[in-house]
Amino acid sequence: MTKNFVKELQWRGMIHDMMPGTEELLMKEPVSAYVGIDPTADSLHIGHLVGVMMLKHLQNCGHRPIALVGGATGMIGDPSMKSSERNLLDAETLQHNQECIKNQLSRFLDFDSGAFNAAKMVNNYDWMKNFTFLDFIRDIGKHITVNYMMSKDSVKKRLSGEDREGMSFTEFSYQLVQGYDFFYLYQHEGCRLQMGGSDQWGNITTGTELIRRKLGGDAYAMTCPLITKADGGKFGKTEKGNVWLDAARTSPYTFYQFWMNVSDDDAKKYIKIFTMLDQEQIAALVAEQDQAPHLRPLQKALAREITVMVHGEDEYNNAVEASEVLFGNSTSEVLHHLDEQTFLSVFDGVPQFNLDKSQLGGNVIDMLAVDASVFPSKGECRKMIQGGGLALNKDKVTDVNAVLSEDLLLNGKYILVQKGKKNYYILKFE
Repeated sequence: MTKNFVKELQWRGMIHDMMPGTEELLMKEPVSAYVGIDPTADSLHIGHLVGVMMLKHLQNCGHRPIALVGGATGMIGDPSMKSSERNLLDAETLQHNQECIKNQLSRFLDFDSGAFNAAKMVNNYDWMKNFTFLDFIRDIGKHITVNYMMSKDSVKKRLSGEDREGMSFTEFSYQLVQGYDFFYLYQHEGCRLQMGGSDQWGNITTGTELIRRKLGGDAYAMTCPLITKADGGKFGKTEKGNVWLDAARTSPYTFYQFWMNVSDDDAKKYIKIFTMLDQEQIAALVAEQDQAPHLRPLQKALAREITVMVHGEDEYNNAVEASEVLFGNSTSEVLHHLDEQTFLSVFDGVPQFNLDKSQLGGNVIDMLAVDASVFPSKGECRKMIQGGGLALNKDKVTDVNAVLSEDLLLNGKYILVQKGKKNYYILKFE
């Protein structure tokens, strides 16, 4: 192979553990490798992106990526990830989630070109659904000892957990089911490598052991570090929960802002992991950041690359434009361009006043000091207008007798009130 996949991931800080012989195999011939994805939601979140980027680099280096949706394993619960078991999903929900996930993965991987290393998506429910329990324990269970399974860190942690509830047989058997996935893909897809987070090492190596014991074959494992924040906080979590790739769950503006707001230390790490920028480009950005950290070149490049990859160029431009509304000298025209979701994302947490559309046409002072309590008194509102400190939709109000007309409405229902430089309010007319 012309490009060394392992070296590419190493300089990016994306390898935690790797079985001996993995690099040699990847340099010798095109290899099929897979990453498992939990399908319990109809969207990926940014916690999935490290595994997705591993698959992207894999394909970029001439190998074949396989995304395995865990329709079967998703019904059980992985002891290395959760302290409690997952809920059963019905087949219809799983199918819906799988289609949504594939659509998102298509922004990162080539599924449809017909190239020899075009990506493939598989669902382990397809080969597990007709597997009887007796067949499974006879054909698979007998090859892996309980001693071997008990030695895994993920199992040890659950068994010695503080809650002392222990671990169900269902969860204990998880590593066998995941091991069988690797065995199945080895046989039917020629898959030689499984990749995942470092917490998956035990499950992945169970698969390599099963392939060795049952078929005498060589299979390999590689894991990436679990992503952390420099301050020790959990990566990808905000006050509102996960940062999703689905625009309906996390708006492109909010997604863009997440990356813009990471610390300098995190930006230096994340730009290697979450973008396809090369070593030279990243070194130049780091040097630029060290010289002028206030300009945040690393955060800007990181936010641009990942937002374009996930949401496309247009949504990235919209997010940048939306940011100007809060942090720059944007105009009323920019505000009118924002769709409702982006507008509400930009002004998340801003006080809102609900009014009736029949009140439109009223005097600005009455509206802001009586109908909505933006000002405690009419006199204070009048004084603010005379001092040039009040704006509606970013346009300064100069006339104390101005009226709030329907043509001011953003998305047919909102007027943005700005009192002074930093105080915003929203009037919502329905």
